[in-house]
Amino acid sequence: MTSELDRILDQSQRWQHADQGVAMATVVATWGSSPRPVGSHLAVNAAGEFAGSVSGGCIEGAVIEEAQAAIADGQPRLLEFGVSDEQAWEVGLACGGRVQVHVEKLAPDVFDRLMRERAAKRPVARIIRLSDKASALVAADGAMGELALSPSQREALAVRLTSGQSGALDDSGDIFARVYVPAPRLLIVGAVHIAQALAPMAAMAGFDVTVIDPRRAFASEARFPDIALTDEWPDDALSRLVPDAQTAVVTLSHDPKIDDPALAVALASPAFYIGSLGSKRTHEKRIARLTDLGLADQIDRIHAPVGLDLGGRYPSEIAVAILGEIIRVRYRGKAR
Repeated sequence: MTSELDRILDQSQRWQHADQGVAMATVVATWGSSPRPVGSHLAVNAAGEFAGSVSGGCIEGAVIEEAQAAIADGQPRLLEFGVSDEQAWEVGLACGGRVQVHVEKLAPDVFDRLMRERAAKRPVARIIRLSDKASALVAADGAMGELALSPSQREALAVRLTSGQSGALDDSGDIFARVYVPAPRLLIVGAVHIAQALAPMAAMAGFDVTVIDPRRAFASEARFPDIALTDEWPDDALSRLVPDAQTAVVTLSHDPKIDDPALAVALASPAFYIGSLGSKRTHEKRIARLTDLGLADQIDRIHAPVGLDLGGRYPSEIAVAILGEIIRVRYRGKAR
């Protein structure tokens, strides 16, 4: 399964390979209840076909027209729209706001470089000075473009590349960075019924999902279509996959022989979320075992019982609760 961003970029690449002009519209600033967050994309070709959204439908028509004009004349544009309360209500918001959208024709060499960096799973950023539309593509091994950053702006960019959040690089708001980082990862230990619901949900939410279970009858393509699988022992798999600060680890097997080695590796990593299935009584036993392994000072990092307390009991409901907690922790920090 691919994320919304991947679908937009992949479609843009197909259009370019078919020698069609492509423009990219990007939300660069919002005020009030904007329908789409900063960094949202709308790709448009010369025929007016599009992928993505910058407003949930409120302003797409006007943005598509401006994008077609940018393809024709090659000039970038900075657009600003007010979203009325009535329009906001139609796309599910309580009240309106304002949104600023940058539109530019994609330069084939720059876009190809962006796609190569993403294919290699390396962070990259598109930098735009909104006042004069100067721009650059910044990657780990150098930049393409005429826009140079100050030391403080480079520091701000480094922070944004770490967090994966697009936005301004200084207080003026003039230098905007659209950052592209590898998808956050979700490593699921235990190919059980809850994992069958959680894996596709997480993939749809933009996570790069891997399911780990040494029991081959559990970790099968028939049970997990389109999901990466490994039948390694969990500690070997996690040691190979190297959980980082953009990784969540969830153990679901309910078998200490499978879950505990995975937790030991996860707790030694900077993973932003670690969760484990089981009741409070089960977790008390888990705490004792992990304490014996010398991990007492890290055990508080484990979310257990895993997931938000939504009251659900069915596998799909538990999966929703787990994914909800992972997303909450990713954006807001520790949930409990």
